[in-house]
Amino acid sequence: MGVRSELDANFDFEIVDEFLDHYTMMVESMEVMIMDLEKPNRYKRSVDELFRVFHNIKSASGYLKITSMSKLSAFVEDALEELRGTEELASSEVVSWLLAISDTYAQWLEDLRADNELTHIKFELLKLPSLEK
Repeated sequence: MGVRSELDANFDFEIVDEFLDHYTMMVESMEVMIMDLEKPNRYKRSVDELFRVFHNIKSASGYLKITSMSKLSAFVEDALEELRGTEELASSEVVSWLLAISDTYAQWLEDLRADNELTHIKFELLKLPSLEK
């Protein structure tokens, strides 16, 4: 039984469907916002929006008991909270890390659609890059 089957068995279909709709939109918008972290005129808006995206995913996946997604989202949310406290643009190392994180969420979207188990988190994603330039 894949993750989608487990969700459907344990939660109302409308809740699962709404989660998947919102999750799809958030995953599809991540990459552009991450790339905007290197642009002075878009940094603040992008870091704030990325924080909200990961906060929302953390909350929803926590409610749905998708533990790996919830925990990784909390980890990324904490890093983004630190970035929100600075006006410096994100370093290329941070942007690359966030893009790799985004790839994981995109893979999880495919896993959900195909009713597979969620792909394991790559160990290197759990090593937070320096948030200072």
